[in-house]
Amino acid sequence: MQHILKAALLQQSHRGSRDDNLDAIETGLREAAAQGAQLVLLQELHNGPYFCQNEDVDSFDLAETIPGPGTERIGALSSELGLVVVASFFERRASGLYHNTAVVFDRSRDIAGRFRKMHIPDDPGFYEKFYFTPGDLGFEPIDTSVGRLGVLVCWDQWYPEAARLMALAGAELLLYPTAIGWDPGDDDAEKARQREAWITVQRGHAVANGLPLMACNRTGFEASPDKTTGIEFWGSSFIVGPQGEFLALAESNRQQLLVTDIDMYRSENVRRIWPFLRDRRIDAYADLLKRFRD
Repeated sequence: MQHILKAALLQQSHRGSRDDNLDAIETGLREAAAQGAQLVLLQELHNGPYFCQNEDVDSFDLAETIPGPGTERIGALSSELGLVVVASFFERRASGLYHNTAVVFDRSRDIAGRFRKMHIPDDPGFYEKFYFTPGDLGFEPIDTSVGRLGVLVCWDQWYPEAARLMALAGAELLLYPTAIGWDPGDDDAEKARQREAWITVQRGHAVANGLPLMACNRTGFEASPDKTTGIEFWGSSFIVGPQGEFLALAESNRQQLLVTDIDMYRSENVRRIWPFLRDRRIDAYADLLKRFRD
């Protein structure tokens, strides 16, 4: 593991088409490489719109195989630019079997590893259970030239168990491609509470596991298919260190490339003064395997 990792987040809006989105991603990756980035995290389902606002069988046409055209293009850029890239795809595994899948490229066209989203939401505007089968690859970090990456996806970011399992498996950095936003009908106070809760829980994962963390979210308004409502994605992508300290924070309402340095050696020092893994009472946690204690 290297000492200083120059990492980047590419926060973008949906451009209206798959090709336009991929063109924007290519531009962003080239700019990140020009700024010296070694690792770039993209947002959730970046090739298209956030189609889960309703249930529509035609939306399955947006899915693609892995490997496939999308992975080929991003893999080629990873190889050309010498970048480790964490990308996000609507995966068609078989007819009637689809996943929300993060794919990691390690300076190569070849896929270094993948993670299939484990926690699948089903809420107004986020009808993901209609589209995605829960992941079956477990919580396994992906080894790359910049370290062991604990890649999780969006709704996974609310669960301390997911971050902990990645840490226990040796992850050196937690990464969350994300698509989360506001119902425009909510008032400003409610919007602020939701955004702060999202940031706070992930900073907590960084602290509890003594690991740096990156979260890359969409930005911009995307109308629902019936045009009666929509989601205002709140951006606010960020990178924090192992004590939850902000290293970089994007604005909520515009596209941004964030590039910053992460001191990958700090986790060792932080874990020495806050030895949470040492003091875990694994003998007393059996009830965590229950849904609820009645």
